[in-house]
Amino acid sequence: MQTDNAQTPDSVNSLRHLLGKLDSGTAPFRLGTQSRRVLAAMLEQPGVSAMASITELAERFGVNASTLSRLAQRLGFSGFGGLQELFRLELSDSGGHFYSDQARLLAGEESSPGIGLLARLGRQESGNIAAMIDNLDPASFDRACELLAKAPRVRFHAMRQFHSLSYFLAYGLGMIRKDVAPLASSSQGIADALSSLEPGDLLVVASCFPYTTSVLKTAEVAREMGLDVVALTDSAGSPLKAQASCSFQIPNQSLFYSNAMAAFFVFAEALLSEVAHRLGDDAVEALRRRETLIGELGQLS
Repeated sequence: MQTDNAQTPDSVNSLRHLLGKLDSGTAPFRLGTQSRRVLAAMLEQPGVSAMASITELAERFGVNASTLSRLAQRLGFSGFGGLQELFRLELSDSGGHFYSDQARLLAGEESSPGIGLLARLGRQESGNIAAMIDNLDPASFDRACELLAKAPRVRFHAMRQFHSLSYFLAYGLGMIRKDVAPLASSSQGIADALSSLEPGDLLVVASCFPYTTSVLKTAEVAREMGLDVVALTDSAGSPLKAQASCSFQIPNQSLFYSNAMAAFFVFAEALLSEVAHRLGDDAVEALRRRETLIGELGQLS
């Protein structure tokens, strides 16, 4: 454990400063040779350190996963997740080297190409889905479904690849209830779209590391306006969590060179299915009206 006069680092820069003190012998504690080497390696590869699993990092650095856990505890964290979160937050504004570092992990794989890689990715996504289910808070899930079913107006907002997730949610929910749309679906932009909402309305946002600054700011403004905010994100340390009425941590560890999405879409399907169940006959009637319109428009084509 740390000595009493040692302060837990609160940023990657403070980790770099601490490493300098360790090397000069002025730090309030010492690290073993192996732990010092691992810390230096993490600082040299911040993108990889932010996104790789503890098992993958241990393999990369040639140590046991327990070495990484002990290093985190020695630095004052309760577990490795606290240490890794510093690297995630360091790169959250610009993305840093996230995508290229993810691609570097993929390029360094020794597994066979093609079907071998497909099998590995499939197992990772299955693990993400299983972890998402195991860690799901039933009360938060119930609260989110109730908001999606009963809020006067529901809007969805995300950027980059998460835009596809927000569109999927908006389309699916719009099939079974009224007053649902992507935020800023018109040309007026985010500010005008938010201005049409009132306290009691719902905004659903999605983002994970590297977090999109505009999405974080939109969630913050929505909360200040009195809107309910539901956040789909990746970790307990996500800056979206602080802005949300309820938030969901969905694992996305993968060799994919960007954010893994399978668990997010499975979660979205579960949300929509539960809302449809709660709306009952109203959902069925909404779907029938849609089917009738599709048929009439099809006859006109």
